[in-house]
Amino acid sequence: MVMGIPEPSELDEVQQPAQEPERPGVRLREALSTLPAYVPGASGASPGVFKLSSNEVPYPPLPAVLAAIADAAEDINRYPQMYADRLTHAIAAHHDQVADRVLVGNGSVAVAELIIRAMCEPGDEVVYAWRSFEAYPILVQVAGGTSVQVPNTADGRHDLDAMAAAIGERTRMVIVCTPNNPTGATISHSELVAFLEKVPSDVMVLLDEAYVHFVRSEDPIDAFSLLPVYKNLVILRTFAKAYGLAGLRVGYAVGRRRLIRTLRTASTPFGVNAIAQAAALAAIEQDAAVGARVAAVVAERERVLGELRAQGWDDIGDPQGNFFWLPLGDAAGTFAADALAAGVTVRPFAGDGVRVTIGEPEANDIVLELTKRWVRGASSGNGADETGVGGSLQR
Repeated sequence: MVMGIPEPSELDEVQQPAQEPERPGVRLREALSTLPAYVPGASGASPGVFKLSSNEVPYPPLPAVLAAIADAAEDINRYPQMYADRLTHAIAAHHDQVADRVLVGNGSVAVAELIIRAMCEPGDEVVYAWRSFEAYPILVQVAGGTSVQVPNTADGRHDLDAMAAAIGERTRMVIVCTPNNPTGATISHSELVAFLEKVPSDVMVLLDEAYVHFVRSEDPIDAFSLLPVYKNLVILRTFAKAYGLAGLRVGYAVGRRRLIRTLRTASTPFGVNAIAQAAALAAIEQDAAVGARVAAVVAERERVLGELRAQGWDDIGDPQGNFFWLPLGDAAGTFAADALAAGVTVRPFAGDGVRVTIGEPEANDIVLELTKRWVRGASSGNGADETGVGGSLQR
């Protein structure tokens, strides 16, 4: 032994402490182990890559919004208004409603989550179209509910007759997404009224209108005119799209007073941060500027759609959001990879298609050049053109 350190032979004789049996870890609910993953739109992989994968508007915040953010930042040591009272009243006034019909939350997804949790006991059913917004199956499963997915029609529209037929004894909610994300298809006001007539009065209809500002259809939905007639209708909207506040997370629901009052009680205290409240307040007061930006996006959308149809993409439907849908089937991933190589990110949905946001004109032109090459490659019969851009165009 040297300076108290035992020799190796002595170490062999040292009794090692017995290993304690491994203690079991905490257990999450079994339903969470099979949750589908929400896949966010890819960001630009490198400088100079345009992001067309998340349905954001391509403009920076309005000056009035930036000023409101700066002012609010000076007071972030204080809690915000618990229920965003000033913003709630502003939203109500904007829609000619009373404030106790409005519930503000941390983005429309968080508001939808609160509503689904409030409506569903384990085993209760929620009916919605598929493919549609990919958060729906996650929110339903987390709440303990059961998704009833009704396939879209061939042109990506909700099959409202089939959705009505899918309502059963356990159905608590039906979600209608219009314009539908990711296909961009809408339903008309008359179609919605006919559908509401078929839905039992004790089944909520959650009308997700995240992209309503971009709609230019012949018979657009006037949801607020329906609230007095259909008390099971709840309107869901967001500041993320037309108002350009995707990074601050503000959404809201409008419905009957008793329902909204109960939901507000069950909501997360101080759920919308002070800067987000201030930004949304400023944005909602900028009607003219917001309207001009939306009009520019719609005009660019129509330009892009016109060129796509001229190229031969005659199955893109009539998208009414700030995006369009290419029904590429199994070639979706290949198209997305080609798009990234060309300088834009898009959002592929494996086995179904690709959603492309309307962005800056130069970004849209990159996409149009790519779609042109894909059409040439498909028409050549070998799945690739002289540029090397390939893929089996499934249309």
